[in-house]
Amino acid sequence: MPGDADLRLVFQRRLKEAREDRGLSQKSLGIEAGIDPFVASTRINRYEKGIHEPDMATVQRLAKALEVPLPYLFAADDKMAAMILAFDKLTSADKDRLLKSLDGRKGR
Repeated sequence: MPGDADLRLVFQRRLKEAREDRGLSQKSLGIEAGIDPFVASTRINRYEKGIHEPDMATVQRLAKALEVPLPYLFAADDKMAAMILAFDKLTSADKDRLLKSLDGRKGR
């Protein structure tokens, strides 16, 4: 499990990647996440650079604005991050089938 410093770096990188993947500017992401438009760009920039850390309520709003599951922003492993995104897009029934399949593999 990554340490606190590593987790901060992971968050910074995932936040920026998700923002760029959605084609959002720092300002537009901040505004979508409910940050005052006057400071939205600066705040997102500082989050991405690790100068400031958002509180968990803000992180949740950022994830919602980016349309990514919250755990994605903290996934240190790139494959795990990709799995989180893929899993999130599955239907509930497909999620259940996948989990059941994975549970069945534990006994092997």
